[in-house]
Amino acid sequence: MSLGVCFCWCCCVSLGAIAAEPDATIELLKQQIEQLQKQVVALEKAQQTFNEREEQRRLTEQDKAADMVTTAAVISETTSTSPTANKPSEKVSKAPQNNVRVYATMRPTYGYFDEKGESFWDVRDALSHAGIKASNEFMPGWTAVLHGEWGIDISNNGDFGKARRAYVAVESPVGRVGIGKQRPPQYLLIAEYVDIFNHANSPFSYDAEGIFFVDNMVTYRLQTGGFNWLAAGQFDGDGGSDRADLVNLGVSYDINGFHSAITYLQQDSITANQVDGDDEVWAAVLANDFGNGLYLAAAYQDKRYNRDLVPEQRTGHTLDISGAYRLSEQFRLKLGYFDFDDGHRAFLSQGYDGYNTTLEWLPDDNLRFHIEYLTRNYDYLDDFDSWSVGFRYDFAKDWQF
Repeated sequence: MSLGVCFCWCCCVSLGAIAAEPDATIELLKQQIEQLQKQVVALEKAQQTFNEREEQRRLTEQDKAADMVTTAAVISETTSTSPTANKPSEKVSKAPQNNVRVYATMRPTYGYFDEKGESFWDVRDALSHAGIKASNEFMPGWTAVLHGEWGIDISNNGDFGKARRAYVAVESPVGRVGIGKQRPPQYLLIAEYVDIFNHANSPFSYDAEGIFFVDNMVTYRLQTGGFNWLAAGQFDGDGGSDRADLVNLGVSYDINGFHSAITYLQQDSITANQVDGDDEVWAAVLANDFGNGLYLAAAYQDKRYNRDLVPEQRTGHTLDISGAYRLSEQFRLKLGYFDFDDGHRAFLSQGYDGYNTTLEWLPDDNLRFHIEYLTRNYDYLDDFDSWSVGFRYDFAKDWQF
C-alpha cells in the first residue's frame, strides 16, 4: 500500500470516529500519525543506507582502476629500453666537485751571524712562498689535481717567482700519477719528518746535498692500508742521459703517530752537460708522535759517489735528529742535532756537525714567533753561529663549487 492511500484511509476513519467519539478519535489519530512518522523515518534510513553502499562500491571500483593504471606504468618504466625511460622529472643537485685553495706563508727572520770569520746583522727569509691548488672529482674515485707554488724571497727585495711546485696529477683507485715539478719521495718519506725548524737550511745535514723539489718528474703513489708506496723518475731531455736522470723509490708504514720509511735514490752526476757517473743513496727514517706533546724523529742517508774517471769511490752520510716538546698550549721547545760527511779527506772536506735549539710562541693556529740558536762545527772550515728571531704568518682560503 502506498503512503498516499494509507494516509487517505486513515483520514476517513479518523473523521468518522471524530463524529462518534471525539476524544477517543483524537487519541487514535495521534497514535496513527506517530506510527506513520516512524515508518517514514525507517524508509529514509533505508534509502540512506542504500545510497552509502552504492557510493562505497563506486569508490572501490575507482581504486581498482587506479591501481591497474599505476601497475601498468611501473611495468612500462621497468621494461622500457628508451634512454630517457628512467630520467627524473627534475634535475638532482650534485655535491661540490671542485675545490680551490689559495695560500701564502711569509717567514722573515732577523738575527746576528758569525760566518766565515765575520760578524754581522741581517734580515733573511725562511722559505716564504705562495701557491694555488685545485682539484676536480670528474667521476667517482677519480680526481684531477693542479698545483702551482712559487717562492717569495723577503731577504732579496721580496722577489717573487722561483717555482717550487708546478704539476698536474690524477688520483684514482689504482694510485696517483703526477707530472711536473714536485716533491720527490726522498723528501716526502725521509726529510719531511725531521724538517721541523724555522730555517731555510733545515734539515741542516740533509740540506747539504739533499733534494727538495725536482722538475721534469713523473711520480706514482699508492696507499694500501698503512703502507705508502712511491716511485719517481726525472726525464730532462735537455741534459743528462737519454733516459731517466733520476730514479727515486720508497715505501713507508704509518700507524698511530708512528712513521718508518726506507728509500733508494739514483741520480746522474753531470759535469759540463755530460754524465760522468752517478750518486746512490739509501735512506731510512723513524719518527713518533707520542701524543703527550713529545715528538722525536731521526733520519739517516748513506751516500755513494760513483765517478767514471775516479778509481777510488767515496762514501758519505747525513744524519738529522729532531725533537719537539709542547711546554704549554702556546709554547713549544725544539732541539736538533745533525752530522754531515761528504766523503772527502782533509782540506777538501765540507763535513760538519752541530745542533740548534728553538723556542716557539704560537698565539694562534696561523701565527708563529720564534727565537733560535744554531751552531755548525766544520772539520776544516770556519765554524758558524747565529742567533735569530722570526715571525711566520700563514694564510689560506678555500672554495667549493
